[in-house]
Amino acid sequence: MRSQRLPLLALTTTLGLTLTACGGSTEQAGEGALADGKVSIGVVGTDPTHEALKTLAEEQGITVEYVDFSDYNQPNPATESGDVDMTWFQHIPFLADYNNSAGGSITPIGSTSIYPLGLYSNEYDSVEQFQEGDEIAVPNDAVNLSRALLVLESAGLVELKNDTLIPSELDVDTEASTVRVTPVSAEQTVLSLDSVAGSIINNDFLSRADIDPESALAQDDPESEGSRVYVNLFTTTEELADDETLKQVADLYHEQPVVDAELEETRGTAVPLQLEQEELRELTERYQQELKDQQQ
Repeated sequence: MRSQRLPLLALTTTLGLTLTACGGSTEQAGEGALADGKVSIGVVGTDPTHEALKTLAEEQGITVEYVDFSDYNQPNPATESGDVDMTWFQHIPFLADYNNSAGGSITPIGSTSIYPLGLYSNEYDSVEQFQEGDEIAVPNDAVNLSRALLVLESAGLVELKNDTLIPSELDVDTEASTVRVTPVSAEQTVLSLDSVAGSIINNDFLSRADIDPESALAQDDPESEGSRVYVNLFTTTEELADDETLKQVADLYHEQPVVDAELEETRGTAVPLQLEQEELRELTERYQQELKDQQQ
């Protein structure tokens, strides 16, 4: 992904990039609205990383319960309604888009990792093999669709009409592009692999489909400045944003056992990135404003 497509990130050069785990903690469950030490977390699919964090939380007197939702559109409303205390599934653009479109006020309380978004194919072994008119399935939610189009643009498979922060299907120059894009649900990008020339697949669906991340034919660079905005988050409501128990749970992600489980689960592709809560909130607010400006 080209960093110039995210001009707001020029304002975040002071953000720290941490690629190693933080030291262990011996603190007990914090005092706050959830001082009973019970925390429910909305996720979309569970894996060993979630279990590693849950085990660490138990050692610190915190009982973590996961609520596994079937798609990405469910956890944020569930958080606002109080069905779960916090979520662990989304990056900053997804959160910003949700808050703008739903009038929500979900806020980040901690960061996790950046996961590359890649192009996969059962038909081809390289980007150069794609033919004129080939169909590529991409996630249909606005944020991941934009990110997918930028991956395809950088791979030389699509041309965009405008230098825009958040490209959509309407920004694709179909006559100048090699491939056709077909938006489908994120889950369907994997299931579509046998019927299309390629799919842009979110990292968290790769292990479920037993797809090797190293088989990606193209992907964005998770260590580039332009990709920082795609760091995944722990989020909650404004009312619980300062709860010490929730913050403590979010911090556990960067403990070594959790980092190790994440790297094993993602086959080394996850890039842990620990940012302060205030920095995350500021970046989310700026992205929300960029989205509003794009729509005017």
